[in-house]
Amino acid sequence: MQGTRFLDCSIVWALALAGCASFAGAQDYPAKPIRFIAPNLPGGPTDILARLIGQKLAESMGQPVVVENRAGAGGNIGTEAAAKSPPDGYTLVTGNNATFGANVSLYKQLGFDPLKDFAPIVLVATQPNILVVHPSLPVTSVKQLITLAKSRPGELNYAGSGMGAAAHLAAELFKSMAGVNIVHIPYKSAGPALVDLIAGQCQLMFATSLSVQPHIKTEKLRALAVTTGKRSRLMPELPTISEAGLPGFEAMTWHGVLTTGGTPPAIVNKLNTEINRILQLPDVRERLGALGAEIIGGTPKEFADHIQREIPKWAKVIKDAGVRLE
Repeated sequence: MQGTRFLDCSIVWALALAGCASFAGAQDYPAKPIRFIAPNLPGGPTDILARLIGQKLAESMGQPVVVENRAGAGGNIGTEAAAKSPPDGYTLVTGNNATFGANVSLYKQLGFDPLKDFAPIVLVATQPNILVVHPSLPVTSVKQLITLAKSRPGELNYAGSGMGAAAHLAAELFKSMAGVNIVHIPYKSAGPALVDLIAGQCQLMFATSLSVQPHIKTEKLRALAVTTGKRSRLMPELPTISEAGLPGFEAMTWHGVLTTGGTPPAIVNKLNTEINRILQLPDVRERLGALGAEIIGGTPKEFADHIQREIPKWAKVIKDAGVRLE
């Protein structure tokens, strides 16, 4: 009995020491520069987000935040580097619907586990895609588009901004939920896809709001709906696809910040509190708004739950569409 009591006390004492060590680590954090990996090329939304948040973290935390662009393999190279870093909060990484959603099903092998190898910090923002059609297509609503596609199976085609990209998978989800047969015309990026759509070589496309808004205003393209679960504050007149004909449809681009799995919760929570504060700064909201982003924020658990939902959702879409990348 006495030995059991001694063991119980030892366990309690060890847990208490661990808790104190974690708290002390959070109190001292950061004590050296922080590396912030953006697993994409400079200039894109992922890079801009990392630099914007990194600058604000450096100002408030008193340590340099060095943004490191490590592009390649759909974001997998930089994300793997973050996964293999020490679990101390000194390596951050931007994550999105590719690296922490679709890629686990798109690629035969990943050098990381998006669920086990990371500690989610905060879901920063979402970017709605917009379903647009060429003006020659005789539709002004999602329901009309579905009806037309069903009457002409295999005749309508959609421009894709890259195999396995968010726009491609959004269209495949649309095909599956609507029960229509529209043909994918793949492009290397959104730029040439939009050129051909505007020229009438393709009939429709799921594209980022930032890339198509100018063409909607000049009536070179017709917008039917946004892909988010609720209407975008940037284009509130557009219905969601869910309310316009496909209940439950949601396919958005999202961005978040994570660190290496095993990082002490106290450090994760400290970063979460600080980034949530940064997201409310007027200049940050203005900059992200200019990218067509809707600021989210929230807790680490809410972000972790979001990732847990994204992976199986896109796994089914990818399997049904037969998409596979090397």
